[in-house]
Amino acid sequence: MSRPIKYDGRIVRRKETRFWWMYYRERDGTRRKESTFTEDWNEANKKLRERLQARDGNILQIVRKGESITFGEWADLFLENYSKPPIREPKTHVANLRAANHLKKVFATRRLVNVAADEIEHYLWNRLRQPVRFKTSSGYVERGKLKPTTVHQELRVLRRMLNVAVRKKLLASNPSANVEFPVAVKGLFRPHYVSWSEQQIEFHAPSHLRNVVRIITETGLRVYKELLPIK
Repeated sequence: MSRPIKYDGRIVRRKETRFWWMYYRERDGTRRKESTFTEDWNEANKKLRERLQARDGNILQIVRKGESITFGEWADLFLENYSKPPIREPKTHVANLRAANHLKKVFATRRLVNVAADEIEHYLWNRLRQPVRFKTSSGYVERGKLKPTTVHQELRVLRRMLNVAVRKKLLASNPSANVEFPVAVKGLFRPHYVSWSEQQIEFHAPSHLRNVVRIITETGLRVYKELLPIK
């Protein structure tokens, strides 16, 4: 009879490296040791717990694959298996292919799990500053800046790619979900001329409601959706 295992996993500091190492057993009892690539003991334990949870959920091999696969490799897999007809329309596949080519120029060599929200926002800002390039018989011609709709389409394709990776357990969460598309707001502070009827409402309103009436007329906030939650 085999001796029972006392610990499910443990964290050990090795002399030849500054990182913590994790030791655990797979479902078949095979002993595994991996570097956590962190010097923080709490982060190392968090990674060990994620490994044990993936092992218990029988997705450990998929998680390891997600940590080793690059963005460029995943983009090619996405275009081959989740973008081509009949899964998507031919025009959709062409748009996905065009957006993926631009994304791979920046993220191709990055590991899929290392693509962060800050890097995606930096990519969007850079793309919005780039000019439009047309290919002619004499070479490439630059005309104006890229339209925000073009860059936003690339963000939509990126979100779709990463959502599929989350569904396949290659990512724990989608980093693009925390990305806000940069938009230049024009004409936000235009002067508002109060009409006669709005003046009468404000004049006859109680003193404690006059500020509320002014906020509504100046900003257009909805009463129950946006104004009441404000303190």
